[in-house]
Amino acid sequence: MAQPTTDTILPIPQVDQPTGHSKDHKPKVYILDYGAGNVRSLANSIKKLGYEFEWINDESDFDKAEKLLFPGVGSFSQAMTSLQNSGRYEQLIKYIKSGKPYFGICIGMQVLFSESEESLESKTKGLGVIPFPIRKFSTEENQDGQGGEKKTVPHMGWNNAWKSFKSEGEEEEKKLMLDEEDYYFVHSYAALLKNGKEEYEKEKENVKDFSYTLSRYGSEIFISSVKKDNVFATQFHPEKSGPAGLDLLRRWLEASPESLSAKSVPNTEKQWQLTNPNPLRNKGDGLTKRIVACLDVRSNDQGDLVVTKGDQYDVREKSSQGGEVRNLGKPVELAQRYYLDGADEIAFLNITSFRSSALLDQPMLNVISKSAETVFVPLTIGGGIKDTIDPDGTKRSALEVAGTYFRSGADKVSIGSEAVLAVEELINNNYQKTGKTAIETISAGYGNQAVVVSIDPKRVYVDDKNNLPEKHLDCLIYGDKAISQTNLNGEEKGKIWWYQCTISGGRDVRDIDVVQLSKGVEYLGAGEILLNSVDRDGSKKGFDLDLIDLVKKSVSIPVVSSSGAGSSKDFIEVFTQTRTEAALAAGIFHRKEVAIEDVKLDLEKNNLPVRRSNLHII
Repeated sequence: MAQPTTDTILPIPQVDQPTGHSKDHKPKVYILDYGAGNVRSLANSIKKLGYEFEWINDESDFDKAEKLLFPGVGSFSQAMTSLQNSGRYEQLIKYIKSGKPYFGICIGMQVLFSESEESLESKTKGLGVIPFPIRKFSTEENQDGQGGEKKTVPHMGWNNAWKSFKSEGEEEEKKLMLDEEDYYFVHSYAALLKNGKEEYEKEKENVKDFSYTLSRYGSEIFISSVKKDNVFATQFHPEKSGPAGLDLLRRWLEASPESLSAKSVPNTEKQWQLTNPNPLRNKGDGLTKRIVACLDVRSNDQGDLVVTKGDQYDVREKSSQGGEVRNLGKPVELAQRYYLDGADEIAFLNITSFRSSALLDQPMLNVISKSAETVFVPLTIGGGIKDTIDPDGTKRSALEVAGTYFRSGADKVSIGSEAVLAVEELINNNYQKTGKTAIETISAGYGNQAVVVSIDPKRVYVDDKNNLPEKHLDCLIYGDKAISQTNLNGEEKGKIWWYQCTISGGRDVRDIDVVQLSKGVEYLGAGEILLNSVDRDGSKKGFDLDLIDLVKKSVSIPVVSSSGAGSSKDFIEVFTQTRTEAALAAGIFHRKEVAIEDVKLDLEKNNLPVRRSNLHII
């Protein structure tokens, strides 16, 4: 794909058409790509639906386009600066004013607005199509004027969307979004509808003609999609929203340019519908409980990439002579199976990534790109996300490595050992950021929602109650007050422990505890924590609830809880006993000991919201 010759903020790897694209066919659907995030998934979605497209390469393509899609992630100011530096700003404004259909996704929606709190320092303005500001979600909950528990930011996961106004409904042929479906969101800023002040009421009048659907995160209501005349845009990612998202894309692609560009009829009498008409979705924070399938990928002794699973991180079969690597299936096939089974996200952890250069690990890059062709939920990749040097001496930054994975189809990258070392350095430097760590550079370029930190802690028991580790007092757990299932069995009665962090796949320990590390990575810019447990890995004893509760109380970013699941009961327990946003499992899914569908059914029986779709999975 040709790129603008002027400077852009991010290094932009090439993205080809998906497999099977006819090179001599010139479609009228175009995608505007400014370099941030995973555009391959959108390309794959369009191809999956039987359509073709072209990339915007130069100004003449705006004239050729009958429909334009503008996807993106990252920061508001970065997106606007990239548009301006690449010469696309004026071209995009001209296209929108021409009246031809425009579909913005995530940042592609936010840039339509006048300004964003995300760019207060740079004072970067948006396109100004919608006279309304973008604001940051609050971590302080406020229900009926009363303070409450904190909520995590970014708003990450599956949420519902409902029509903005009370009405008799849309004509079916004009409808783009279906009711009662969940979509995948990942953002820290939104078009929040605020109440109380006169200025807020004026703002709501300004945006009334554009607002199409609303969503709720905690006590805050925000505009989740806009639709007026030729302009349509969503805050969520349809290309990552499973069958519901594909259905939305299909409806927009199928519709004629004339119908998508038809002038909207003003209605001054319409009334805001600020409450979800589905009463079942008015409880909690609005998000469903995410079920994540994890695939540990490594080369076996024959050199083939396989999905494996460890027992306290040991992936070899038990044998006096050294067993072979456990082979639980092929990565791409398993990923597709989990998508069809209803997994809300899929994580690939490359536990034998190229230590010299992740960019030379072509088999793993191929796993991601092939999976992205058939899996339309978020994909995370971990392993080797760091600054490296190729065998020929070429230096590769962590930002470049992450960018290549994003362009291959990943939505998030997971950083492990490098994060521990970065926080150790941060603490030693009295919490002065360098701006050079992998967490900082990737989150600055692609947004903190794109950076996951995978933490591997293990318990350290304190033998002498009169000699507690002073550095780690905030991390101490007293067994008599522990909430984990093993405490109920009496295994932990009278014990005291703290959680020490490890690197190199749990093989090496560091003098830093899980609270210090969690707070440190959040401070550096991580948007999510994948919380493992060396002690519980492969044990089927249930999640370490004390560990999860400790971390959740220490940070304001989402936590994915991992290690120890052995039954649906364990998922119910982790979601009811802690405030974790997601729960992950591997071995029990690989071996079909527990089905994802059964987990979701049991969660529903316990009044916990899960993602469902009434649509056929393509």
